[in-house]
This record gives sequence, C-alpha cells and structure tokens, in this order.
Amino acid sequence: MTISRGPQAFPRTEYLRRLAAVKLEMGHRGIDALVVNNPRNITYLTGYTARSAYVPQALLVSMHKEEPTFVLRLMDAPAAIHQTWLDRGNVIGYPEGLIGNSEMDGFDAVIDSICELGLADRGLGLEFGDLSMRTAEKFKSRLPKASLVDFTNAVAWIRTVKSDFEISIMREAAAIADAGIIRAAEVIAPGMREADVMAEITATLARGANGKPGTDIANVFFCSSPRIGTCHIRWSDDIIRPDSQINLELGGVRHGYVAAIMRTFSLGAPSDRLRRLHEAELAGLEVALGTVRPGATCGDVAKAFNRTIERHGFTKESRCGYAIGIDWTEPTASLREGDMTELKPNMTFHLMLGNWIDEDFGYVVSETFRVTSSGAEVLTSAPRKLFEL
Repeated sequence: MTISRGPQAFPRTEYLRRLAAVKLEMGHRGIDALVVNNPRNITYLTGYTARSAYVPQALLVSMHKEEPTFVLRLMDAPAAIHQTWLDRGNVIGYPEGLIGNSEMDGFDAVIDSICELGLADRGLGLEFGDLSMRTAEKFKSRLPKASLVDFTNAVAWIRTVKSDFEISIMREAAAIADAGIIRAAEVIAPGMREADVMAEITATLARGANGKPGTDIANVFFCSSPRIGTCHIRWSDDIIRPDSQINLELGGVRHGYVAAIMRTFSLGAPSDRLRRLHEAELAGLEVALGTVRPGATCGDVAKAFNRTIERHGFTKESRCGYAIGIDWTEPTASLREGDMTELKPNMTFHLMLGNWIDEDFGYVVSETFRVTSSGAEVLTSAPRKLFEL
C-alpha cells in the first residue's frame, strides 16, 4: 500500500535552511554525524509531531547526506511518511521485538544505522542531556571508535531565532489562544462545572480561529478559588461558586508551535488587593514590553518589570517568562534578572507574569511576543484586563 503524504506545515526549502544551520554548527564542532533524539528538535528539522517519543527514536543528520535518516518504531513510520518532508527511504522502522526488551531497544537500531551509514568511527554528536545514563553508555560501548561530542541544546539555540515562516504559524497559534480566552469569558459562570467550562475552552482550541484549526491541545491550567495560589493544576470536580476567582493559562497550537496566554477572571467585584495587583502587573507589563529591542537582554526585560511592580508594593519571585516555540517552552533563554541572553529579531517569548503571592492568593496575566527590529510585536491580543463576570 502506498502512503500519501499529508499537508506540510513548511516548504522543503525551509527545512533545508534549518538543516544547513545545524550542519554549520556541526562543522564548527568537528562532527560528521548528529543523533537528534529530543522530540522538539525532531519536529523542527522534519515537521514530525506524532507523540511517539515514549519509545526510542532518533534523527541521524550526516554531513555527507542531504536528507537525515529518521529511525523510529515500525508502527510509527507511517506517521513520519505522512508528516515529514523526508524521502521514504530515509524513514527506517525498527521491529516490535525491540519494545519491552530488557536486553536491546530502539537505540540499538539507531546505532546499527550509524554503522550502516559508515559513521561508526567519526565525530558523533549526541544530545546527552536527553539520554538516560544507560543509553549514553550504550553509545559509548557500541561505538568505541567514535569521537562523541555533547550537542545538548545546540539545536534549541538555533530554534530560538524564528524564520518568517515560523512567525506566521505562531501568529495563527496566537489567534487560537485569544479565541480560547474569549470563549472562557463567555462560559465561566456561577453554577457551571469546571469540567464543562474546560470542555468549551478545549473545543475552541481544537476548532481554531480565522479558518486555521488547532492541531493539538497544549496544557491548560485552570486554577480556581480557593486554589488560586497554585500555578500548574488542572480543573477539578468543583462547581464554580459566586465571588470566586479563576486564573487561566492556555496555548494555541499550530503544527507543534505554541502561543501562550494567561488571564484572570473574577466572579463578582474583585477584592481591593486583587485590583491593586492587577494594576501593578499591567504597568509592569507595559514597561517590560517597552524594554524589548535588539541588543537588550532578557535580564533587562525582567528588571524593568520587577522594579515597576515594586513601586506599586508588590514583588514577583518567579521569572518573568521564557523563550517559546515548539511544544511550548524552549530551554535557551529566560526573562529573569541576570540572564544576559541578547534579544534578536524573530526571537519569541512568553512574557509570563503569573504572580503567586500566598498559598491562597495569586493572579495571572501574560502575552506571547516577538522581538522586532525596533521593539516588540505582541502576538496575542485578547483584552488585557481583569475579566469581571
């Protein structure tokens, strides 16, 4: 049976551009081949978004081949053919006998492919930070003549500066995130089950916005009274009560790319403390966005926010945000004081200003933004207000 390819998120030329950037870094580090097993990096280089990384899989990038070779579980190979730009001959499915096998696993198939490609005695890059100790030792013992180089986060740093193609996809994701917030404001009401509200929100995130459907459902955190001092919990069995508060964080997803947003909802008049915190955070948000420009640092943005809310009588213990892109967070840059990462055009960040002050009191607001040649383009656009319902 012939498998037809599905629609590609990006043209082949875009993936070749990304691959060229990775190969340039490989050349700088003196390696002939790279084993990419971080699932977000695999998405970046191929377009593959299927959730199969719970078993071993890896993309082999060779300096001597135009296309990488993708080695993954046989039952997942059709997904790679559907989703990626790779030639079918470069998608290698390993047998089911390597699943649940205490002696061998899919990384043995990856190593076999390295040997078959004639790369067993070359410089070999590994994402050691994403490998178990046992797997790292397997590469060392089975490839004794290879010169192993740690390539952890190298691809992630390349991902940090987006192409115009990627920015267009993130704008689509941001519109979906906005739609999720607007739908939440429409359905949150006393007497509603939290689960029913979440059903409406996630349905909106799937349907999408502007004719572009969501292609996945990212984490949705629904923190309601009395749990508003928390940040990363789901909805509960509860019924929404009058005079309660809900802190909501969600993301729109397009082809693996996420744009995130946070907003706070008050059922009934908000307390004076909540209103004062909201005003302080909005002031800090504006100052932080005004600090964004090429050449400024992540730390500059965080410092601008922190000093502003301190003048309003508040502090924020957690960082002010992070690089965002494929599968939400990127591990390269944080909006925190002391982070000297220099901002560059087409970097994208989640300016995450959630502030959890006490065990039973917190507030959230955030935006996803892009660094431009002169400042910041805020991609999310839901009303920047404390929603009073």
